[in-house]
Amino acid sequence: MAADGDREQQDALLELLNTTPVVNGVVQDQLADPEAAEAWQRAHGGSGTADEHRHLVRARDALQDVVRGSRPATSLAPVLEGVTSRPQVSSAGVSWDLDARKERLMAVQAVMTWSALQKATPGRLRPCANPDCRRFLLDRSKTNKARWCSMAVCGNRMKARRHYQRTRDGAAE
Repeated sequence: MAADGDREQQDALLELLNTTPVVNGVVQDQLADPEAAEAWQRAHGGSGTADEHRHLVRARDALQDVVRGSRPATSLAPVLEGVTSRPQVSSAGVSWDLDARKERLMAVQAVMTWSALQKATPGRLRPCANPDCRRFLLDRSKTNKARWCSMAVCGNRMKARRHYQRTRDGAAE
């Protein structure tokens, strides 16, 4: 089970990946507007600067492609270039602190969270099964069979399409 901090980082990664939804058939970029991007960054622990935004969008776009399988994980290397991780030992054990320039930290944390998910729960972070959707889901179910970013939206749409197709195919016979 993920610690609370891990869960928050996972949720932040999922929210970042889902900042380019399809609305009324058109891809929207929720980080395209500078004011909206600054608010999003600040809400997720960032500084809201233009430099931070540039690194974050680059990381988001690369991560989306990697999770969709259209680019290899090695395409994330530029996001991590020059980043180091230093051990910190306390009575609780060993933790690792990322050493990256402040404007790159959100992007680096997103990639590191993706990497941790891949190791701990491979295949659970994935694109929605609706081909018209650009959102992602993190399947935390025991069965690992979730297919939709939202059952209420994409799940129902896909079920309705299958029903319509079966009904139409049955009528054609």
